[in-house]
Amino acid sequence: MRIAVVGATGMVGNVMLKVLREQNFPVTELIPVASERSVGQKIDFAGMSYSIVGLQTAVDMKPDLAIFSAGGETSLQWAPKFAEVGTFVIDNSSAWRMDPTKKLIVPEINGDLLTVDDKIIANPNCSTIQMMLALAPLHKAYTVKRVVVSTYQSITGTGMKAVQQMENERAGIDGEMAYAYPIDKNCIPHCDSFLDNGYTKEEMKLTQETKKILDPSIRVTATAVRVPVVGGHSEALNVEFEKDFELQEVRKLLHDSPGVTLKDDPTTNTYPMAKYAEGKDDVFVGRIRRDESQENTLNMWVVADNLRKGAATNAVQIAHLLIQKGFLKM
Repeated sequence: MRIAVVGATGMVGNVMLKVLREQNFPVTELIPVASERSVGQKIDFAGMSYSIVGLQTAVDMKPDLAIFSAGGETSLQWAPKFAEVGTFVIDNSSAWRMDPTKKLIVPEINGDLLTVDDKIIANPNCSTIQMMLALAPLHKAYTVKRVVVSTYQSITGTGMKAVQQMENERAGIDGEMAYAYPIDKNCIPHCDSFLDNGYTKEEMKLTQETKKILDPSIRVTATAVRVPVVGGHSEALNVEFEKDFELQEVRKLLHDSPGVTLKDDPTTNTYPMAKYAEGKDDVFVGRIRRDESQENTLNMWVVADNLRKGAATNAVQIAHLLIQKGFLKM
């Protein structure tokens, strides 16, 4: 199977290659794709060395699968060109997520929707993916009416430039700024650009993507904050249901849900943290408690590695689904 990774030299691209190796994905030939300035450089993968190529060269090679992590404009322009030559495209940008003709897939939740005609498949936003894994089993049991979510998002969501900014600040070095303000010892309530309604794009992604993946009737309001953390994104969820619930049953539903790890024991200070989610593929849920100010409402804390389940792992899981369904031939 010939696999193109578009954006192979970026932060998510690097994790994508790592996850493909870890999961023994059946790659017979890797086609690493990056910007023109990187063309000709070498990438090692599974004991082989591959040369980075440009986008047109990759299209001409007609890979079986292309996984995109190179920004929305690149995806809008090039994903259809890959699809036209018969390539399945899994896109990690926001370009196709809200396109009504494209599926927005979290495999554990709605992977059954995929058909052989879905040549361009959208990978949801990292913050949305982890929230969906926590909400899906509870929505099935109690019907989610409304979610208030506050995110505490890793700087890795911005990329290498943001990581370098924080490292420079901690070392007392003046350098290029990924943010308008210092990130170390700070929290910046500004993820992505602001919209006319006063929300950021990141906040509206949580609202819109939840409706598309889980249920269009769910109301979501979000505040997204960038924090000086590397390991992953954290979310405080306040969830109102139509039906009442028992906390013991909530914990069991989450414990039994694929892709979710329950870490919820206040007596031993056991709860999810970004530090321990880093490098792992599951979504971690804890601090589960009833909202005592309103009936049928639950509070919980949800953490995941945004580069893995929030991006690379979810994309590779979609690729596995395409094989399982017989759409990609091994």
